[in-house]
Amino acid sequence: MINIKNLSKSFTKDGSAVIKAVDNMNLEIKNGEFVAIVGPSGSGKSTLMNIIGLLDVPDSGSYILNGKEVAKLSLDELAEIRNQKIGFVFQQFHLLPKTTAKENVEIPLIYSDKKDITGLAVSALKLVGLEERINHVSTELSGGQQQRVAIARALVNDPELILADEPTGNLDSKSGLEIMSIFQKLNRSGKTIVLITHDQKIAEHANRVVKIVDGKISEQYSVNSPRDAEKEIAEIKNSQEQEILERRN
Repeated sequence: MINIKNLSKSFTKDGSAVIKAVDNMNLEIKNGEFVAIVGPSGSGKSTLMNIIGLLDVPDSGSYILNGKEVAKLSLDELAEIRNQKIGFVFQQFHLLPKTTAKENVEIPLIYSDKKDITGLAVSALKLVGLEERINHVSTELSGGQQQRVAIARALVNDPELILADEPTGNLDSKSGLEIMSIFQKLNRSGKTIVLITHDQKIAEHANRVVKIVDGKISEQYSVNSPRDAEKEIAEIKNSQEQEILERRN
């Protein structure tokens, strides 16, 4: 699906210093993979995701997406791919505050030719377990629920690729695991997922980990036994129930 060769992207800091956010990088991601890109703040991982998501352009190098050289695509073609083929999930949920969950999820459909916008939005919310919160405005939802709305919004156009930038960064551990459980289920259904994170434990829910330092890939490896988010959630629940029983006794 993704083939990146000799990709570079630099920024100028304080008017003079040049920062190489992505430095002559080579990376391949196959259709149906779940890849975690890991690195500290400033390592270039978010810049890489923006390039993969067609939100930014590299200074040099080649990016081939589904067999097409991105640099040769028109602005209209890029916009169509972003809307129809890629779903975005960010650390900040970017929900409209006085708008219901359903209305937030409907937003990408406004720019598509799909019919039954409401039906598609409701189906996406059911997929992430929010069927009982469809008509709640975002300010009435917890952080984990808001991120689920953001995931439903990313899914509503049935994209081939899901890009998630620190999706658990603003959540408690249990809510973060619930989000990772959703991503694992989506991946098992055939979705390609690229997850950006600084958290090694979160990264280990993916099938492959790519570590980035100073804009370069320092290491990458397959995860033979990915962490099972659903199992971890059950363990937390059991631990909490056991603690309650011990307090009662």
